[in-house]
Amino acid sequence: MQSFDVTVIGAGPGGYVAAIRCAQLGMKTAIIEKRKTLGGTCLNVGCIPSKALLDSSEHYHNAHEKFKTHGIGLTGLKVDMKQMIKRKNEVVSQTTGGIDFLMKKNKITVFNGLGSIKTNTTIDVTDDAGKVETIESKKIIIASGSKPNLPAAFNYDAKRVISSKEALDIDKVPKKVIVIGGGVIGLELGSVWARLGTEVTVVEYQDRIISTMDVDCSKELTRALKKLGIKFLTKHMVQGVKATKTSVTVDIQKRDSEETLQEKADYCLVAIGRVPYTEGLGLENVGIAMDDRGRVDINEHFETNVTGIYAIGDVVKGAMLAHKAEEEGIYVAEWLAGQKPHINHHLIPGVVYTWPEVAAVGSTEAELKAAGIEYKSGKFPYKALGRARASMDIEGMVKVLADKHTDEILGVHMVGARAADMIMEGVALMEFRASAEDMARISHPHPTYTEATKEAALAATDNRPLHI
Repeated sequence: MQSFDVTVIGAGPGGYVAAIRCAQLGMKTAIIEKRKTLGGTCLNVGCIPSKALLDSSEHYHNAHEKFKTHGIGLTGLKVDMKQMIKRKNEVVSQTTGGIDFLMKKNKITVFNGLGSIKTNTTIDVTDDAGKVETIESKKIIIASGSKPNLPAAFNYDAKRVISSKEALDIDKVPKKVIVIGGGVIGLELGSVWARLGTEVTVVEYQDRIISTMDVDCSKELTRALKKLGIKFLTKHMVQGVKATKTSVTVDIQKRDSEETLQEKADYCLVAIGRVPYTEGLGLENVGIAMDDRGRVDINEHFETNVTGIYAIGDVVKGAMLAHKAEEEGIYVAEWLAGQKPHINHHLIPGVVYTWPEVAAVGSTEAELKAAGIEYKSGKFPYKALGRARASMDIEGMVKVLADKHTDEILGVHMVGARAADMIMEGVALMEFRASAEDMARISHPHPTYTEATKEAALAATDNRPLHI
């Protein structure tokens, strides 16, 4: 029987980063992955392939809509969806291959198969052929991730009623797609199709899309996506989905009303969130506690109720984000090494990779109001930026929320070009508990999109933006 100091179950961003950090800290480390390739959902059928398609579709959209204005003429412009999918697959292959290299570099033993906890120090690994190998490990980290939430009522068949996984491999531009769910996944994939000419309808139960983010972000993104041609049915719920070999019919009811309608499309994407993946992990064998949402219960150091077994990422409480899982994996590795790591979950940024992008960190206005915290707000529109006008990316805004009395930054919310990268200024400053005035007095290069952050901070400090 092979023995290890630490064994990680799951090779997604949380799992493989945890394994690398454990190995760096001198622990003999193993990782178990049920897929044939490492990287988990994120690298194989999530973050990486979706961003590849988002970029490809944005190139086409710009060529179709903006090149003429830039003085660039084209003839015969068309979408080659098969090539787009091929490029996406190449990006995935290169990225997952990079994880293989990192495992070898850090001398981490990789087991391909389903890892099932037998005792708090032993794990059975079952490969595709059914062969079982038992390994011994002093510590175990569960990093099994999540899977799409696919209620039986939606009749998911992976052909016409699809999840985000199948959506990444459609090699012909659909005429029409119904998206159930106005969250990150639905909007990102919906925008891919809309840019390529697909008629997209988003059905969302809440009053607005990206409902967990600041209301101004929701308003800005709704406006931008409507210009792209996406139709939104907010305050609506799906009553049923029926598929044939060539199409799908979705029955929809207006919330708090008897009013109904029916939509027919080529595909129906179910994007109502994800649920923890715990099947086959053997949690019941050692009595690992779970909460009412199927997540593994943990303490402040990510240890379960069973000594020596830890859990991180999508399988535990909190936002289902790759970078959250990474930070938690690093935390556990360093905690096991006797260090004193730290994570502030409140300052883990969230991003929507539509165009314009949406990014946020800290509290929303609604959260501050609910908590009774007195605050001040400053906003600055992208359309007032010289850089945005030069690139024709004038949609969006930056919003800075600060404590009314201390001026400490409490939240930063952005919609606009490169917001996903720009949000790090807000994260870094909030980690050091900076004030809005600190943000405003930092020199921001001109012309850049980041000037909107400076201007929003000036507006929040004492209502003195310079360029509006």
